[in-house]
Amino acid sequence: MKHILLAFIFTTILISCNTSDKTKIATEEFSTTESNTESGSKDINKNLKAIETVDDLIATALMAAPEKSRSTSKVIGYNMAGEFVTLREGDNEFIVLTDDPTRDGFNAACYHKDLEPFMARGRALRAEGKSADEIFAIREEEMKSGKLKITPGSTLHIYYGPNTMYDPENGAVDGAQLRYVTYIPWATSETIGLPEAPTASNHPWLMNAGTHRAHIMISPLPKEKG
Repeated sequence: MKHILLAFIFTTILISCNTSDKTKIATEEFSTTESNTESGSKDINKNLKAIETVDDLIATALMAAPEKSRSTSKVIGYNMAGEFVTLREGDNEFIVLTDDPTRDGFNAACYHKDLEPFMARGRALRAEGKSADEIFAIREEEMKSGKLKITPGSTLHIYYGPNTMYDPENGAVDGAQLRYVTYIPWATSETIGLPEAPTASNHPWLMNAGTHRAHIMISPLPKEKG
């Protein structure tokens, strides 16, 4: 009986730890915050090619932007030489960030130009060697002092996946999907009525509640392959 009780307690602890790991999700702006349920396309697309040029980087990153805005969005990011540069100028409200070709998987993003000071500050602090926790603390203080600002409702579009092959006909990256982050600084579950942990894979929830980087996470389900 004692052994059965110990086994039950151990199993309960394991389940609790796994659940905690799934709900304590904290990353940089452009990192994926939940595991991708698709390991890649089930159907083989013979048109797929590797991301090897600046044009490839731009074409795939633009998939993060609303379709009607892609042709006039500004594109920034690392080029194939590893330099962070402006890859293409734009004249609408969006800035698109390309995938970093030196990292595994694919991760591009699109956000409103008013978010650029906040995003640029994060990049500058990372370049100085600051850790994620240090960046969070520094920007928290700068938001409180008014040095940095985020307009409530500003949205970040993230286009991400485990693969880096893409279809040059439409820019779609194999197995990639969209996720959305809507910033509401200082929001809590009590002020906006959303839970602070996901209740299902495609349900909105509030991350970093009560902080400068409080944001609603929205993760649409992957499209079914026909």
